[in-house]
Amino acid sequence: MHFYRRHLTDAQLLQLYEQLLLPRMIEEKMLLYLRQGKISKWFSGIGQEAISVGITAALNPEDYLLPLHRNLGVFTTRGLTLESLFCQWQGKAGGFTQGRDRSFHFGSPKDRIIGMISHLGAMLPVADGLALASKLKGESWIATVFSGDGGTSEGDFHEALNLASVWDLPVLFVVENNGYGLSTPTEEQYRCKQLADRAKGYGMEGYTIDGNNVLEVYHFVKDVATQMREDHQPVLLECNTFRMRGHEEASGTKYVPQELFDTWAEKDPIATYTQFLHTEGVLTDEFEADIRAKHTAYIEAELQAAQESADISPDVTHETQQVFAPSSAALTPPADTTKEIRMVDAIAESLEASLHEHENLVFMGQDVAGYGGVFKISEGFADTFGKGRIRNTPICESAVIGAGLGLSLSGMKAVVEMQFADFVSCGFNQIVNNLAKNHYRWGHAPDVVVRMPCGGGVGAGPFHSQTNEGWFTQVPGLKIVYPAFPEDAKGLLSTAIQDPNPVLFFEHKAMYRSIKGEVPTNHYHLPIGKANRVLMGDDLTVITYGMGVHWALEATASFDAGVIEVIDLRSLIPWDQETVFESVRKTGKCLVLYEASHTSAFGAEIAATIGEVCFTSLDAPVRRLGAMDTPVPFHVELERQYLPKERLNGVLEELLGY
Repeated sequence: MHFYRRHLTDAQLLQLYEQLLLPRMIEEKMLLYLRQGKISKWFSGIGQEAISVGITAALNPEDYLLPLHRNLGVFTTRGLTLESLFCQWQGKAGGFTQGRDRSFHFGSPKDRIIGMISHLGAMLPVADGLALASKLKGESWIATVFSGDGGTSEGDFHEALNLASVWDLPVLFVVENNGYGLSTPTEEQYRCKQLADRAKGYGMEGYTIDGNNVLEVYHFVKDVATQMREDHQPVLLECNTFRMRGHEEASGTKYVPQELFDTWAEKDPIATYTQFLHTEGVLTDEFEADIRAKHTAYIEAELQAAQESADISPDVTHETQQVFAPSSAALTPPADTTKEIRMVDAIAESLEASLHEHENLVFMGQDVAGYGGVFKISEGFADTFGKGRIRNTPICESAVIGAGLGLSLSGMKAVVEMQFADFVSCGFNQIVNNLAKNHYRWGHAPDVVVRMPCGGGVGAGPFHSQTNEGWFTQVPGLKIVYPAFPEDAKGLLSTAIQDPNPVLFFEHKAMYRSIKGEVPTNHYHLPIGKANRVLMGDDLTVITYGMGVHWALEATASFDAGVIEVIDLRSLIPWDQETVFESVRKTGKCLVLYEASHTSAFGAEIAATIGEVCFTSLDAPVRRLGAMDTPVPFHVELERQYLPKERLNGVLEELLGY
């Protein structure tokens, strides 16, 4: 191994040595703690320290880093306190996640470090969003995101690299190629000679370097980062290294041939660099001993402080309050002046007004710029706000949602349009594991709204007609809104965009141009989580939302006035239990109506809750009515049979006659 110091002074060489040695010594201590049962899990980066340390040392403090579980050197080189790290690994209150997550699954925004999730590849699109924020703000920071060789087989790897290339984003994609994805060797993971060769397919530069040579890593990243600040182009960097321990300690290393350990032991990044410094006369035995003694004292002192720090004291109220960030923004009330517009126009007005109100808001989706989206909601927006803020995306739902999270991490807002709600399945992981859990885990609320054109009744078949809110209502950390009228759509979308938490905003596409209403002319906000009594009655409550509201109102025309009460939930998470319970206690009978398939829909949760809370007030069993338990069919008669509308009057009659 050859080391080239180039312009580095002796002091700089020694600083790199200290930075390289510290994570190794911490790991050796943590492995001892693991055997003693003081920590529960450890993913070792021994033998790979030169990558984390060299890259972090080469970058500027304002550059973002998105490390993984073998990148301890990122945290120590950025200067995070060891006490906080030790508290994190022991699940203490002083840890970054306060016992809610383990290992390196945390972020420290003030240090420009963004925490990982366990799903490999998921943070790659987030780096795109951070780099996009740098570009839109006219800043010079870059985003550096780490992946293992195994993670390069994930779809997010392809989507993130493609998006970064198409949008000219300054992202440094670092692949730590350590030879194995758990026990699967690289020859069973990919067929290209080098992973860096994949860069050509994305139209970006790709490089392969020796990941065990800290000076090679440092100098290369220093040079390429300088280039990226000027040309704003992404780079794929493959760092060849080796994992000297198991995937995690319990997995062992029996699947690895011994000759590989013997070969790579000779390339140990610390041993080889130490030898180089001795040869150069920069490091003496005495100074080396002093550095080790200093690190040992530092580690022991921080461990002692962590040991003496507070343990977790579980508190139900506190935990539930951490799922969402508080929203302190004032809600502007609706104006008295109104005009009759369609649902589609109300949504467009809200989105346009929000883009004016929030200059840090970016709207992204397929065909949303010049074309205006498939439903023409954003037609003309690109002319008004520019294509920097109204962004056409490739067909890559996961990358775009992840980029929205990245934007929010830098203090911006994002609205992402799913062309159809059905397609959100391709971005499912980013929503349920990244957006939903972020605030609870380490205190950052993703300021992202995902617009979801949904619903049947338009003969679009099983892949363009689903009402899939139930996929997400069980995921803590997501707010879910589903309006039925233009006035509500406008006010609730404005609030969703203003809210700092992730919101899924469902828009029934059959209502876009068929439903009209009087809508206030100003830019106003309606509270999320407040239902609306759209019809008063005394004998039966219908609880519904979305298209179900219109079905219910149409059906009640067949009954005497004042018999049936209709409640439009408007928001599903949170849902207005107080209004629902008050109505059911008054009428004694209730029907929960929804468009989704009958089994396990969110309406079942509402019905179960009513049964638990209002049991003594009920004069009949709680009923629920949903669609058939089949995919949404295409043929108009099959779809009519599938939807619950045709069965609604009969169920109402049964309940009233019970």
